[in-house]
Amino acid sequence: MRIIINIILTALAVAVADYVIPGVSLDNFWTAVVTVVVMGVINALIKPIVVILTLPINILTLGLFSLVINAALILLAAAIVPGFDVSGFWAAMLFSVIVSLLKMALSGFGGGQAGRT
Repeated sequence: MRIIINIILTALAVAVADYVIPGVSLDNFWTAVVTVVVMGVINALIKPIVVILTLPINILTLGLFSLVINAALILLAAAIVPGFDVSGFWAAMLFSVIVSLLKMALSGFGGGQAGRT
């Protein structure tokens, strides 16, 4: 049940980011749900490999290169999911930051540890 709540809250964050960022477009809320699932699979399978391969540059930039990795993976998700379009690298980077901040803010309502006793 917690996974479904996390997916819905993250899809809500993706929909808000779509509304805020002019370079991002979604067809509907179900496209946001599919986008969240695809991004989850990409983050589980591809991101660890990319992070290990780029570890030296990530150490040199004190972890800021992770933003570049996240933006590239969002562009990959946009290439996979029909109905989810990102206009460019900077839109993907802003999308990544906004979705991360919204997920952190919404974590108290759903699957996160915040707010639990």
